[in-house]
Amino acid sequence: MGQGIFVATTTAGAGKSLVSLGLADSLYKRSGSIGYFRPVVPGDDVDSDPMVLLMREQFRLSAELARGGMTAAEARSLMTAGRHEEIQERSVALYEQISADCDVVVVEGTDLVTAESAAEVELNAELARNLNAAVVAVVPAVGLDPAETADAVDLTRHTLDDAGVDLLSVIVNRADPARIEEISQAIRPGKHRRTVYVLPELAELSLPSVAEIADALKLQQVAGSEHLDRDVSEVKAVSMEGGNFLQILREGALVIVSGDRSDAVLATIASSLTPEFPVPAGMILTNGIEPNLHIQRLYAHAPFPVFISFADTFGTAQQVASVRSELSSAQPRKTAAALGAWHQRVNADELLSRIELSRPTRVTPLRFLHQLISRAGADRKRIVLPEGEDPRILRAAEILRRRDVCDLVVLGDLARVREVAAQEGVDLTGLELVDPADALNRERYAEEYARLRAHRGVDLDRAREVMVEGAYFGTMMVQLGDADGMVSGAAHTTANTIRPALEFVKTRPGVSIVSSVFFMLLPDRALVYGDCAVNPDPNAEQLADIAYASSLTAAQFGVDPRVAMLSYSTGASGSGEAVDKVREATELVRTQHPELKVDGPLQYDAAVSASVAASKMPGSEVAGQATVFIFPDLNTGNNTYKAVQQSSGAVAVGPVLQGLNKPVNDLSRGCTVDDIVNTVAITALQAQG
Repeated sequence: MGQGIFVATTTAGAGKSLVSLGLADSLYKRSGSIGYFRPVVPGDDVDSDPMVLLMREQFRLSAELARGGMTAAEARSLMTAGRHEEIQERSVALYEQISADCDVVVVEGTDLVTAESAAEVELNAELARNLNAAVVAVVPAVGLDPAETADAVDLTRHTLDDAGVDLLSVIVNRADPARIEEISQAIRPGKHRRTVYVLPELAELSLPSVAEIADALKLQQVAGSEHLDRDVSEVKAVSMEGGNFLQILREGALVIVSGDRSDAVLATIASSLTPEFPVPAGMILTNGIEPNLHIQRLYAHAPFPVFISFADTFGTAQQVASVRSELSSAQPRKTAAALGAWHQRVNADELLSRIELSRPTRVTPLRFLHQLISRAGADRKRIVLPEGEDPRILRAAEILRRRDVCDLVVLGDLARVREVAAQEGVDLTGLELVDPADALNRERYAEEYARLRAHRGVDLDRAREVMVEGAYFGTMMVQLGDADGMVSGAAHTTANTIRPALEFVKTRPGVSIVSSVFFMLLPDRALVYGDCAVNPDPNAEQLADIAYASSLTAAQFGVDPRVAMLSYSTGASGSGEAVDKVREATELVRTQHPELKVDGPLQYDAAVSASVAASKMPGSEVAGQATVFIFPDLNTGNNTYKAVQQSSGAVAVGPVLQGLNKPVNDLSRGCTVDDIVNTVAITALQAQG
């Protein structure tokens, strides 16, 4: 039976969902086996509650492990009828089903939005007692000064103490970012003298997205961009001539205009297509009217979505104003901002040390990736992204910044970068933008490149030309210590990424070759495959180097290295040039690194299956339990990793380059935003050493 942690508040508007999400993320990294339960959901449908769906997606939870209990309407009806026990009984029954299959359950209490808030506080306290769950109380500081916040914390402590619950922690949320330290100092220690963590008010969470507005108003999209996750910074209901309207249009505004106001519609389209003018978040055409066909053709491919509403302009604006922003699986940027604030302000190890949690031995794909992000953010590094004009790079950079993973430098033509960001609705706040062509460091970088490549006939003029290229400029940033690592390849070839590093970053001492690994994330463990991306046909010495480098990479990322040198033959059963190469490489690794667990040649089945290993390689400390797999050539490695990925559903993370003096990593040109986020986190971890 899993332990419960109940997230509750005694005041409306506390932002419990952020705390529930952050707490679940910390618990998942600690235990790996969590559930989520919302006894009373605020909407009309238990199965489509945004927080329940978010928890399922964020932590890959089944519908049985993340669920709601009843709707707020049901709960109010039962309370009005005096049937409080039924709420408790149904909640306990569902909670027991969830907790039977996980180590810890995050329970999110009700939202205190009814007139009977005192009754709801008692309802939550009784639920916590019946579930035997420790309580994390959330106190909102919005609109409060430090002294008032401290009083609110004391009142919450007294209220919950009187209710007889086990108070695990108090979290202050929605505090003025400029006064967080004042608030922290003003809060008085409670009887247990536990740290009270203070989280800031996040502007990103208060702004509804275009998708939330479109969903709430049930709008029909008729044209424009399909990206609906952009935040709406303000609402502009047009009541003036188009030229005058442009004077008040701001970046990220939602334009609401009658469909027959062609002047204002044209002004909005023109603004979005002119680099120095703002790009709106979207446009709603009201009164059920669309402009004539010629104007419709102009906004057919607008960089913002266009909707139609059958209400009038004033009524539509009123409806938009009533839309609440909330965390949901459809808002990854809001989720990133929430988790970034949580991990920046909350010492999860200290908080969770207050309860007993078992440590898991299984490493699921999601847990591995969560740990990447967590470890990268624990020791901030500076990573350069040379392909700043690629929308995926900008979206990933925004998520990384909001998650507070690392500091980022984005390279590219600044006007083009800002234009792409505006069209994609990406917030560039907190990202350092650099144009290599105009950078202050370009001359210094060119001089260094000319010095390092003088033996190849490179003079200063040629070096200046080379340093305009993003990959070369970014790599030189890493070489000279202006960045800790680089990630490239979303829009360029692997050779374009690696070539500059080979020219002047060079390989580590004692390493003769740059190679790569993929992390193959199976349902219950992580394996390391090398080399599947760089070297077509390494010789025995190079294969030994790849094996050793792969073992170091595995260890750095928490995989205990047991190295299998793969071939078509196991042990001494076969001969031939290919298997002899693997046999020689195995002996080289054993001689040069006697501390390393390595065996070979091994067939794949003998490397992974204990029963096959017992037959083919009895007594081996690697066979049957290998974690690092070294393939004899690129053809075998590349095909094998893709076959395992496609046939088993394993998550392949990589390629991760190894052997260089400083971390540089390559992306696939088909990479997703998540791939970029993970690769940047890996690069930051490599930079940590």
